[in-house]
Amino acid sequence: MLTKGVTLRGLEVFEALAATGTVAQAAERTGLSQPAVSQQMRNLETALGTDLVDHTRRPMQLTPAGRSFLMRAQAALAQLRLAQSELTVMDLGHLDTLSVGLIDDFDNDLTPRLATILADSLAGCRFKLITAPSLDLGAAVQDGRYHIAVTASAGPTPENVIEYPLVRDPFILVAPKDAITTVSEITTQDLPLLRYAGEQLIAQQIETHLTHHQLAFEHRFEIGSHLALMAMVARRIGWAITTPLGYMRAERFHDDIDAFALPFGSFARTISLFAGADWSDRVPREVADTVRRLVQTQMINPALARLPWLGDSLRIIDD
Repeated sequence: MLTKGVTLRGLEVFEALAATGTVAQAAERTGLSQPAVSQQMRNLETALGTDLVDHTRRPMQLTPAGRSFLMRAQAALAQLRLAQSELTVMDLGHLDTLSVGLIDDFDNDLTPRLATILADSLAGCRFKLITAPSLDLGAAVQDGRYHIAVTASAGPTPENVIEYPLVRDPFILVAPKDAITTVSEITTQDLPLLRYAGEQLIAQQIETHLTHHQLAFEHRFEIGSHLALMAMVARRIGWAITTPLGYMRAERFHDDIDAFALPFGSFARTISLFAGADWSDRVPREVADTVRRLVQTQMINPALARLPWLGDSLRIIDD
């Protein structure tokens, strides 16, 4: 039995405060008033008999007890949110066929969950799900090969396609562990930029940004595999530009990688659900809502726990 005073709302407030560092931002994230956030934190700390947050610092920082408790609290909240998502049954029983494409960034965490949720919601429906690079999926929806695709937005939406934005995924810099102390040092180190393969959408977005800021780096490495790219960073071969969702796919390398906010102009990609314009609006919206819940629990919450400085730069885009 939980100690009296330890509530789900209190845990959610603590999680939000740990991620943002301010009562105001925690209130915005949870939908509570600032006094209510403060009261929830007081109740939780009183119930546990210890300070979780150093209230004298701005932004607030976790105490050692708070850091330890946060890991357990987030794990418990993630499981509860996941259970809630899996109990939310979509009304897809009327469909005869459904084909869905998912960006390969979701292979580790989201795709298996979404596949089972969709399959449970389909009765006698012919169902196909694939994972593929962003550009391939966008073309597949545009020419009608797939009903729905969840992928990175590549620019203006074609006339015969409807876009449902899901996630804002900011670009970040990753470097070998302890190779630099401040991100501004990266250009002074004898480390090359490790690039994604040029035919990938993420590579094109990064190159466009570098060109816009008149930045040129030696072009030595071009890697088509995300995990191979992260492995090379971990092995101290170079540094790279990626996103939090990409970083979280490489969990096995986290102990050997440092992540930083991008030092040369912030920018982000948008992960969206795309559907043919002739497809019933209700089905894409239901799938989009399910994907948002899964991304929040399976990817965003763990990312913010590991990289709290991301704040609201990594977030769900509500429809």
